[in-house]
Amino acid sequence: MPRLQDVKDEVIHLRSAGVDLGKRFLLACVRAPSPQRAGSWSLETERFGTTSAEVRRLLAWLLERRVEVVVMEATSDYWRGVYYLLQPHLNLMLVNPAHLKGIRGRKTDPSDAAFLARAGASGMVMASFVPQRDIRELRDLTRRRTELVRAAGWEAQRLEKELEDTGMKLSSLLSDITGASGRAILEALVAGERDPARLADLTRGKARNKIPALVAALDGEFTDHHAFMVRHYLDEIDRWRGVIATFDARIAALLADREQDLANLATVPGIGRLGAEIIIAETGGDMAQFASARHLASWTGVCPGQNESAGVSKSGRTRPGNSNLKRLLGIAAMVAIRRKDSYLAVFFRRIAARRGGRRALVAVMHKLAIAIWHVLHDKTAYRELGTDHFTKRDPERAMRRMVKQANDLGLTIRFEPITAT
Repeated sequence: MPRLQDVKDEVIHLRSAGVDLGKRFLLACVRAPSPQRAGSWSLETERFGTTSAEVRRLLAWLLERRVEVVVMEATSDYWRGVYYLLQPHLNLMLVNPAHLKGIRGRKTDPSDAAFLARAGASGMVMASFVPQRDIRELRDLTRRRTELVRAAGWEAQRLEKELEDTGMKLSSLLSDITGASGRAILEALVAGERDPARLADLTRGKARNKIPALVAALDGEFTDHHAFMVRHYLDEIDRWRGVIATFDARIAALLADREQDLANLATVPGIGRLGAEIIIAETGGDMAQFASARHLASWTGVCPGQNESAGVSKSGRTRPGNSNLKRLLGIAAMVAIRRKDSYLAVFFRRIAARRGGRRALVAVMHKLAIAIWHVLHDKTAYRELGTDHFTKRDPERAMRRMVKQANDLGLTIRFEPITAT
């Protein structure tokens, strides 16, 4: 039976332009109908610099030629200054270079500009999502904060390696050697204390239950050189934390009017305050950019790819997406599945049983992306479905599974309804 499908014809822009970007100069090509021969096109190419004055000259040049669409590739960070100056005045499309890589021919700067103009005219390209200025600034802050947190973590790892050189096994007993107990012990070591019993007695809270083991773990050779290096690493960690606190305050000020969205996102399993801030920074917090929850999952890169040829479905590995949001969803998924009494944990175990843990984790990430879309779109908190969601959805399937398990054990089951009292 033939397959019927409704499709829409792409809009053809009669006057289009392509801009090939570089660090020192850029080439612009305008594609317009030829006045001399019907059905043919004329190409006009011009070279411009990358300074603000040159970009303004490019803007005037494009406006004079009445272009309907301008296409440029997201080449490194060179596109930013050009895009920000042109975008308020022109219909500008920023495209992913990977989307055009497989359909190019000859490779020169003028031919690249002409190809971009043709791609824009025929509707072969899709524009990337570029948020407004306030969201771009928020993105810069959250991404830099992530780098700062990672840098502080590296200093903590170097500190742990320095302690291994002393023969002390503090990190084997304390999950965070820069926490309250670990910090008290390290400060005492730097100050000159070497008695393991006195050092172990400095612990606080639940760590005091480990005092006998800590006495044995702190038996090592801590020299003046180790004291100097530990002091250096502790100061570096404090410095990074101070910078991170400054970024936290700046981000909180920019998100002062988004408190309700932040509170709703924090109800999603695995997503805390920091995660909610990153989600708003990466998505803009406005789900109007994504037609559905599936579009958000696809943009993030947590849905299977499509690779079918000659009726055979090949590898459907996840497609590239927003790496920052994808990383956050991966961490959130690992946190969410630890709650054994949650819907996501049950969902993970069901998928992992037949598809493996890695694919099941990506499936949980997909669920989280869908939940985030609904939380932001509907302005509501996350609703936990519970561990019995799948049983309530298909009780007959649950009964068949229990019967099969009982039969495998040589038993039988009889189901009877519970009489209401």
